[in-house]
Amino acid sequence: MDILKIILTIVFIIVSILLVVVVLMQEGKQAGLGSIGGGAAETYWGKNKGRSMEGFLVKLTKVLAVLFLLLAAVLNLKVFN
Repeated sequence: MDILKIILTIVFIIVSILLVVVVLMQEGKQAGLGSIGGGAAETYWGKNKGRSMEGFLVKLTKVLAVLFLLLAAVLNLKVFN
């Protein structure tokens, strides 16, 4: 069990670092006051956000966040303590 705990801890650290890097790579959501009056019109990049690099980063953030939470829960089990 000690080897499994070490491997999971290393994966947990890697996922944590990747999560921080991916979050820092994303653009800020700076709609500001322009979105109140409809100033932020839908553009090509807004419509196809899922296929752009920003959409990929959002999906990757969600996957890494789920992995982070699952690994944290597994490492906190009494089996490993």
